[in-house]
Amino acid sequence: MQTVVRIRQGAVQGEVANGVAAFKGIPYAAAPFGLNRFQPPRPAESWEGVREALAYGPTAPKAPYVPPYDVLIPEIDIPGEDYLNLNIWSPDPGQARLPVMVWIHGGAFANGSGSVPGYDGTRFARDGVVCVTFNYRLGADGFLFLEDGIANLGLLDQIAALTWVQENIAAFGGDPTNVTLFGESSGGMSVATLMAMPRAKGLFRRAIAQSGAGHHVISEATAQRISQYLAEKLGVEPTRLGIASVPISRLVQAQQELRSAISANPNPALWGEVAANLMPFEPVIDGDLLPARPIDSIASGAGANVDVLIGNNADEFRFFLVPTGLINVINEDILSRAVAAYGLPVAETLATYRATRKDASPGDLLAAISTDWFYRIPAIRMAEAYAQQDAGATYMYEFAWQPPTFDGRLGACHAIEMPFVFDNLDKEGFEGLVGTNPPQQVADAMHAAWAAFATSANPGWPQFDLKRRATMRFDTTSELVEDPRPAERMLWEGRR
Repeated sequence: MQTVVRIRQGAVQGEVANGVAAFKGIPYAAAPFGLNRFQPPRPAESWEGVREALAYGPTAPKAPYVPPYDVLIPEIDIPGEDYLNLNIWSPDPGQARLPVMVWIHGGAFANGSGSVPGYDGTRFARDGVVCVTFNYRLGADGFLFLEDGIANLGLLDQIAALTWVQENIAAFGGDPTNVTLFGESSGGMSVATLMAMPRAKGLFRRAIAQSGAGHHVISEATAQRISQYLAEKLGVEPTRLGIASVPISRLVQAQQELRSAISANPNPALWGEVAANLMPFEPVIDGDLLPARPIDSIASGAGANVDVLIGNNADEFRFFLVPTGLINVINEDILSRAVAAYGLPVAETLATYRATRKDASPGDLLAAISTDWFYRIPAIRMAEAYAQQDAGATYMYEFAWQPPTFDGRLGACHAIEMPFVFDNLDKEGFEGLVGTNPPQQVADAMHAAWAAFATSANPGWPQFDLKRRATMRFDTTSELVEDPRPAERMLWEGRR
């Protein structure tokens, strides 16, 4: 059955199945090509008559994932210029004023889309939430930085999508005053970054940051250096006109080559902060749109009226070491040098992490320490910043279920929680990570918590404070844990 909803741009026709109306591929901004290329997002054009919104629209240009991740992470590539579009699932288009959840996909600011089957919002709609996913500009198109006053176009796209939601979501049964922004990895980093951006203030009421927080941004100097390297690789002048003259296919290939070069030689003298972040294109502290590191702005009161749910997976970094076999290559010398590069005391750090991992190899220890540097400690810092200033409601979680894949060595790795959050264990794309029979009870618990938080700002466990540090650990038997792994956490005080 099909249904029609009228929005500011015109009428859109969606499809209803099992009580959920889905609308796909609705443009929220003009196509970022031609005169719109490398410019802030401009309004989408209106249309006459009824526009079909029955299929996903184009996705942002991007290079494919490299093996083995091309079979572990679902990726959708739909060609076309009009890729600043969004998708909506609603149980009741009309006047219901239901809570709204808006998803920002991950992919290191270089991959991903809102059209991945695992991000289908049907189950959120089933549970009384209007769910929105969208695409935004990636790589150089989204985060190229030159001395021309234009910066963070990918973040401006995200703001444009949220503004569109404010203006139109009531027509789909959503309440524009009750919007929860949620995202994973670079999507979680985007959530924290938007909380720190003055231009995004008031566009959402709650925020969920999964495996990404407020530390991963770069300076103007580093961003400009990356743009220079990209222009040199392309053989063009380091200007937007020069880079725009390169075919899109070559541009995304060059971006991938740049990322590979950083991973092969993560030298701070060459790459600045990107040597540690390993993402050549990411949000830039430009002093205007993004005044400071998000974590610093949040600690100073930015986003004080936003309720926050934040956390990470217990074994995030094993995602980057186990499938490639790198975990077996790490020796004591590599481990010690990595610990020193993180600014930690080597002997004390290794003794502390080994204390709870008796039979851990050097690769296992590096995975645990890198998990904390990239994901767990930034999440804790964000929760601490909120708790210290008694801002909005603050909750923490940890995803701990370990799949049988890769002979059980993968652990609760990066990206593995997403099909559980969306209650989409039956959707294709994540089976390489979760295996063939993942536990539905974990999805039931996690999905219900996310929906409850979006509805009432209470996911079902005590708030985080600096004394108890209450953290919900999701596993086959989920439990509340107070201050998980405190000795490891305290190693990072004053260092991360």
